[in-house]
Amino acid sequence: MRLFHHFGNYVIWLGQVFRKPENLRMYWKETLRQMESIGIGSLIIVGLIAVFIGAVTAVQFSYQMEGSLIPRYYIGYIVRDMTIIELAPTFSCMVLAGKVGSSLASELGGMRQKEHIDAMEIMGVNTAAFLVQPKIIAAIVVVPMLVCLAAGISIVGGYMASVPTGLFSNEEYIQGLRSFFVPYNITMMFVKSLVFSFILTSVSCYQGYFVKGGSIELGKASTQAVVVSNILILLSDYVIAMLMTA
Repeated sequence: MRLFHHFGNYVIWLGQVFRKPENLRMYWKETLRQMESIGIGSLIIVGLIAVFIGAVTAVQFSYQMEGSLIPRYYIGYIVRDMTIIELAPTFSCMVLAGKVGSSLASELGGMRQKEHIDAMEIMGVNTAAFLVQPKIIAAIVVVPMLVCLAAGISIVGGYMASVPTGLFSNEEYIQGLRSFFVPYNITMMFVKSLVFSFILTSVSCYQGYFVKGGSIELGKASTQAVVVSNILILLSDYVIAMLMTA
């Protein structure tokens, strides 16, 4: 029953979040600030994870292909498509759910506990829209850029792990990257990143916005934001994969 209660409350709350802004200039400034915080603030962690995702994928598939009749240049093709379709959007957004999501939940939860949100509501401000809408818009704009960057870095990571170490030649890896390319996979990557970015920001903000109690409850809300976001990201990943590959 609590699940249905939270789902209904979440849907009603989203209706408040996406109401027309009272002051476009203030919303614009806050959106830019959130884009810098979410995007630039997450570059290093996303880049590091992307490098090792590509490297591990290349090494593991090299091990699996050993002694098989599969052409060796397939490794570049496999790293490219695995990264674009699945690893870059899913892993990057799950990491962002941990880094950005917990931060958003803590920020809004702290404002709720210190009664900043209540004070703003007394002044007639639509706090759901003013505090949450810029965060969601910023994430929808910036997260797909991070995912695209992660895909490129991951492919470079696979190259660094396989070519200099002698697992594959430069020509084999490049040939694989240029073989069997399907532009639709890029579309799938961006669709996933858009959906995941909405999930990780809206769910995290919801958890922080409605937090009750003291510091213990705030910590639980931050943890809950990460856990629920990751579960929904994995669930939506499966649904999107089923719909877009049917």
